[in-house]
Amino acid sequence: MKKLWFHDKLPKFLNDDKVETASLILIFVQLAMVLAGFFAKAYIGLIMLICFMIFIFLMYRYLDFLTERVNLYVTELSYRTKKGEQEALIKMPIGILLFDKDFTVQWANPYFQAHIGYQEEVLGKKLEEIDEELNHLIQESHQTGQQTITWGDKTYRTVIQDDIQAVYLMDITQYAQIKAKYEDEKIVIGNIFIDNYDEIIQGMNDRNISAMSSFVTTQLSNWARQEHLYLKRVAEDRYIVLMHQHVLAKMEKENFSILDQIREKTSKQNNPLTLSIGLAYMDISGEEENLTELANLAQSNLDLALGRGGDQVVVKSPKGEPRYYGGKTNPMEKRTRVRSRVISQALQELIKHADQVFVMGHRNPDMDAIGSCLGIRRITEMNDKEAWVVVKPNEYSSDVAKLMEKVENDSLLSRYIIEPEVAKEMMTPNSLLIVVDFHRPSMAIAPELMKMKGQTVVIDHHRRGEEFPENPALVYIEPYASSTAELVTELFEYQPSDAEPINKIEATAMLGGIIVDTKSFSLRTGSRTFDAASYLRSCGADAVLIQRLLKEDQTTYLERSHLIENMYFITDHIAIAAGKEDKVYSSVVTAQTADTMLSMNHVDAAFVITKRDDGRIGISGRSLGEINVQVIMEKMGGGGHLSNAATQMENVSVAEAEKQLADVIHDQYANEEDEG
Repeated sequence: MKKLWFHDKLPKFLNDDKVETASLILIFVQLAMVLAGFFAKAYIGLIMLICFMIFIFLMYRYLDFLTERVNLYVTELSYRTKKGEQEALIKMPIGILLFDKDFTVQWANPYFQAHIGYQEEVLGKKLEEIDEELNHLIQESHQTGQQTITWGDKTYRTVIQDDIQAVYLMDITQYAQIKAKYEDEKIVIGNIFIDNYDEIIQGMNDRNISAMSSFVTTQLSNWARQEHLYLKRVAEDRYIVLMHQHVLAKMEKENFSILDQIREKTSKQNNPLTLSIGLAYMDISGEEENLTELANLAQSNLDLALGRGGDQVVVKSPKGEPRYYGGKTNPMEKRTRVRSRVISQALQELIKHADQVFVMGHRNPDMDAIGSCLGIRRITEMNDKEAWVVVKPNEYSSDVAKLMEKVENDSLLSRYIIEPEVAKEMMTPNSLLIVVDFHRPSMAIAPELMKMKGQTVVIDHHRRGEEFPENPALVYIEPYASSTAELVTELFEYQPSDAEPINKIEATAMLGGIIVDTKSFSLRTGSRTFDAASYLRSCGADAVLIQRLLKEDQTTYLERSHLIENMYFITDHIAIAAGKEDKVYSSVVTAQTADTMLSMNHVDAAFVITKRDDGRIGISGRSLGEINVQVIMEKMGGGGHLSNAATQMENVSVAEAEKQLADVIHDQYANEEDEG
């Protein structure tokens, strides 16, 4: 279409075909009206022609005015926009850097220059020359994309624009401080329990009980006042505590010194008390705090601390891993057997309501696991139910293999020994599974049995870890006990008196378990240990047979000697021995080597690293009680007792496991020994 005569007068945004078409129609309509006026009357046509000319003139002038105003507006807007951009580059709290491919600064805005210092020349310099910390942060942001960094006393959100090689540093210090304050002031709920309160007050008169109770409460109250906590006593041996998260962080740095204070001060009064504490807090996830959930988790953490032997703190968030503090002392032996009687009665009820019972120990069972299994089988039989012992014959050590030969020769016992495949077919939703000498499902002979429908009972003497069966019907974990066989033996006292008593093989197996776990009554032995051993001896336990079962052959002795030959001290009192990369050692040899190393001068803790027959690397840790080998093994994925622990590692070599162990030991104990 040919352009109108006023086409160049219109602003560019009005140069449109639709506008021109509408204008042409309007002009043609007016010309038609003028012609019609001339046909009607000459003067009417003349008047209309004059009006048409005036309209064209006014429209022409108006287009000039409109174009001038629009151009002026656009010019002013463009000026203001450019000025705003310049002001933003100069005055906004955003640092801007332009750099080349070598991270040499080509331009920096005044805000960034002010942060560096106006006297510092930045143009033409590499970032690492200007500020090494900033260079590292920007290089990291360049690789990972947008992120938050802290530079100096400020916090920035970094944005990298690769196409023009620019970095923007947006100051979010104020918001970061608000977030940090929010996180610091999150609520932490805790439960405090006096572990051995009931045992200590036995034999005390009312006056001494009141004095001791007041002393502990005063100590805890002073601690709460000093740390700005809310502390409330809810029972004679229980307190609840509320604090902010920044206070918790401070206590964790101090390793909860209140544990040592209470233990040391009460020991001077010949009444050593220990505390167990469970603390729970919300994760840094923006989720709303659920105080009921926190309270339940705090109680669960306290149960975990007690299950690990007490005298320690367990800190955990709903989605995080537990952190352990304390646990420096061996669990104190309980003087009463009230819990044994309660557990025995509860176990009898579960057995009576089950259609059948299955008993299972851990992988590569030792004498304690097998003896405890046979003991539980006998208790089940005393309650008129059948129990089946689940084993894997290919996992027997030499001493257990000799014992199981004796069991196989007993026609009454051998029929109750089955393998996992058979147990899986026999189990029903009404079956009862009793696991002994372990509580971590991953350590079970047959983990799949623990996932089947039915109730589960846990009987163990190891310190409780985070991994635990889901919803067990009954839990009997006593870390003070020398062995699980000791706990099972005590349950016989409360069984029906008219039932057939424990036989010689069962008594021998259980006594063997106690002897092995106590190293012939030299470690972790209390008065109740000797009571249990005495009872088993009265039932016909054969000590001579136990010695024969525990005899080792020449190969085992030489393997142990070779491992000890490679022993070296990683600290003044911690020794390590590692086997050959291509040689397989039995777990028994590894454990015995660690025990032997403890008998040597200056060895307070010993670790032995060997390759197992399943391809994994096994580490056995032993100590005399002053060094907590359980904490070290837990950091490497294992667990156990304060003085007896182990772990198994996959996809590593002996040398790699040795290096990891050395790093953990140095982190845990090297500084403490240097200070000592």
